[in-house]
Amino acid sequence: MKQRTLCSAILVAGLALAGCGSATRPASSPSDSGKVTKLVVWDWKSGDAAAASYIQKAKDDFAKKHPGVTVEFVAQPFDQYYTLLGAAIQAGTGPDVMLFNGGGQIRDRVDSLLPLDQYVAEDKQRLAGWDAFSKDGKIYGAPVTLQGHPIYYNKTLYEKAGLDPASPAKTWDELVDDCATIKQKTGANCFALGNKEGAGIQFFMSGLGSGILTAQEYDDWIAGKRVWDSPNVKQIFKLWKEAGDAKLNNDGANSTAMFNDAFTIFNSGKAAHIIGLMSDIGHWKDFSEFLGADKVGVMPSPVVTSGTTPNLPYDGGIGYAVAKWAKDPKTAADMVRSLTTTDALTSFYSDAGAIASDTTIDVSQGPVAVGTIVSQIKGGKPALHVALSSKTLDLMGRLSQQLLSGSATVDEVVEQLAASDRAS
Repeated sequence: MKQRTLCSAILVAGLALAGCGSATRPASSPSDSGKVTKLVVWDWKSGDAAAASYIQKAKDDFAKKHPGVTVEFVAQPFDQYYTLLGAAIQAGTGPDVMLFNGGGQIRDRVDSLLPLDQYVAEDKQRLAGWDAFSKDGKIYGAPVTLQGHPIYYNKTLYEKAGLDPASPAKTWDELVDDCATIKQKTGANCFALGNKEGAGIQFFMSGLGSGILTAQEYDDWIAGKRVWDSPNVKQIFKLWKEAGDAKLNNDGANSTAMFNDAFTIFNSGKAAHIIGLMSDIGHWKDFSEFLGADKVGVMPSPVVTSGTTPNLPYDGGIGYAVAKWAKDPKTAADMVRSLTTTDALTSFYSDAGAIASDTTIDVSQGPVAVGTIVSQIKGGKPALHVALSSKTLDLMGRLSQQLLSGSATVDEVVEQLAASDRAS
């Protein structure tokens, strides 16, 4: 999700100028009359076969509204996306419309984006997840998917271990006991975890956070009033280390890529649980193809701190924004609206398995896991890690690796994260 392979400055410049992924300049090509005849869209999805019907429906919708404007989608490699985009922004060039992850990735770049409030007013009630694409009361992107971190489990392993798959653990201690039984009966680990990119700690923090922080602490965290040295915040990182020390995770979590080696471990039945995603990868559809749709369970976070109320952590997942330099902002905003129609998003849900932002899409015919996730959306809260800046997330990824390896203490980690958070 937030994988990053930082290119050298020379390589970045070279890729940007060469148009890595066949980017085309300039965007917003005007005709002789000055009317825009071409839009350029950057993303990392339009090259995926699973997203083909979604993109085509969006193109068709836009073509009906703007028959004289062509649209070029440029699918950039995800691991270089934000580096390339940063280079384009610095150069004052780049696409008219661009895809973002919700949270820090778009909030860190709103100076280069067009506020969309006046263009998306009609979509506000139909779509969910706006907060992840907003800053200081203004909307800078329209959500395409909802991204969250359900805890998935393998019902077949539960059955083989003699556990009731319809009644997963409600507390952390119960989960540890269940995992000991699963390990003894099946040999499977408790969690599939990949932290090679430093993403594993993000999933862990948000997937288990509502069972660790009190409701007030949770809300304060999201509101930016974070007390890093509080006992329950420290508990997140203590539990992360304890789970590693207790070998609840697969071997070599720090050298295992979340995308997609950790998901492969879960799919192969070598781990009973995984904190996965709701968007279009590492989610119910992927797991169902390997484990069977009726064998994929979704459980709330186990309670770690007595008195806490677990909930589904989710935000807007990915969404499209408009660049400030777009020569025709309304036409570019219409492209964003075409990318968030019910018809297009229904295809994204059906073909890619994404939990789309459109609350009117009927998922009643989907697997039980989908119904469980969707039923929890109304009572869900924003994911804890999304509230952090991208710089603090990067630091947290590196420090989480040191925690697992034993080269840093919990106190050292929270002290550094607090300093980074204050500076963000």
